[in-house]
Amino acid sequence: MKRIAVLTSGGDAPGMNSCLRAVVRGALAEGWEVLGVRQGYQGLIDGRMDPLDARAVGGIVQKGGTILGTIRSPEFKTMEGRKRALENLNKNKVEALVVIGGNGSQSGAYELHKMGFPVIGAPSTIDNDVPFTDITIGVDTALNTVLNAIDKIKETASSHHRAFLIEVMGRDSGYLAMMSGIAGGAEFIVIPEVETDMEDIVESVEDAYRKGKAHFIAIIAEGAKPGTQAIADYLRGKELGFEVRMTILGHVQRGGSPTAFDRVLATRLGLGAIRELARAEKGKMVGLIRGETVATPLEEVTSTKKVLDLQFYRRAQVLER
Repeated sequence: MKRIAVLTSGGDAPGMNSCLRAVVRGALAEGWEVLGVRQGYQGLIDGRMDPLDARAVGGIVQKGGTILGTIRSPEFKTMEGRKRALENLNKNKVEALVVIGGNGSQSGAYELHKMGFPVIGAPSTIDNDVPFTDITIGVDTALNTVLNAIDKIKETASSHHRAFLIEVMGRDSGYLAMMSGIAGGAEFIVIPEVETDMEDIVESVEDAYRKGKAHFIAIIAEGAKPGTQAIADYLRGKELGFEVRMTILGHVQRGGSPTAFDRVLATRLGLGAIRELARAEKGKMVGLIRGETVATPLEEVTSTKKVLDLQFYRRAQVLER
């Protein structure tokens, strides 16, 4: 092995840069050259690759986002696009690729693997919906960002005796909503994985008011049904005792300096990816399972759906009382 490439793909997550730094410096320690691919898989298609040395990744461990950039690439989903990506990898004498990203990114890595190119993945997404890893890069930081917002909103909610509906990211996964709701002491949590009846929410608000609570906080995943706006409209048509307000946290959840946990996790997974390549392994994703870095075939990763552990949701319902 003489030269590898690394890219970040999909939605950005705090800790991507920490993982990139570990990949580059781990590869340099093996005596390999490293090329950084700009703008994810589209960068492979366009041939946008720049040499990365130890100094190029200096001072980025604390930075959110990704210095390599990331965009969606519909072209890469086509065979023609993937062939162009392979041509550019071969033209640049790249012998292996490390892909840092979520489910879609790992699926892209698997497609390259099936075409015979050595690829190793590292899971990075604030949704924590990638299988074969207990937690993904960016989750801890996003949770702390959401929790900070909940704490602040709770203070103003109590001051004005209001019910706040706080929407967090999670189009297909309720992990962020569930865990931030538990940590933030929310009165109600709405997630895509569990069907929620409007009257259950009304009953919860009324119960909070009867108990003399100064506020009511509901955490709602963006992909939940009913959605935040529908819930707000429904509640505003009722006599609940609380004024109803809605806050959508949006992309603030993706930004910010990664926490210590995310920096260490990203470093472990980045070095784990290099370890797998040094062992001549390929077509795998390195995840954290029960405290250990474990490599799982991408075929299994991409064919398995990570199921939310609803025991935490049920425990949250006990705490809401």
